[in-house]
Amino acid sequence: MRARIAFAAVLVLAALAPTAAAGQQASLTEIEKQVMCPVCGTLLQLAESPQALREKAFIKRLIEEGRTEAQIKDALVAEYGEEVLALPPDSGFSLSAYLVPIVAFLIAAVGLALGVWRWRRAGGTKDDGAPPAAGPSGEDAERLDADLARYDL
Repeated sequence: MRARIAFAAVLVLAALAPTAAAGQQASLTEIEKQVMCPVCGTLLQLAESPQALREKAFIKRLIEEGRTEAQIKDALVAEYGEEVLALPPDSGFSLSAYLVPIVAFLIAAVGLALGVWRWRRAGGTKDDGAPPAAGPSGEDAERLDADLARYDL
């Protein structure tokens, strides 16, 4: 019984081992989506300049050496500077690139909600403060009823 459990555990570990190794293995297409060409300022995935081709060759060489994605990005930053990263780092002043749009959206949503709430609370009054007009009354209502009865609506 123990032998079967041990054999099943070995099979499970053997099945998971290639996926764990593949998760650490860097790929050129994934890195190209995350870095920029320092010359033309576009994603490396889209760039075709001579500098972009040299950068792609540099990345391929690092992948062949077995470096991870984080190590390759660190090497690119050391070689070309922070501008090579497509996304700014999530610390320091660059954190504002992530926070400012979120804060602006929240402020706009709260402002819109308050505006709608005040508009609905006002009940549709006119700018002069007079209440909205009611339906016809008296003589007009009788004439309207007579007209509607005549046309059988």
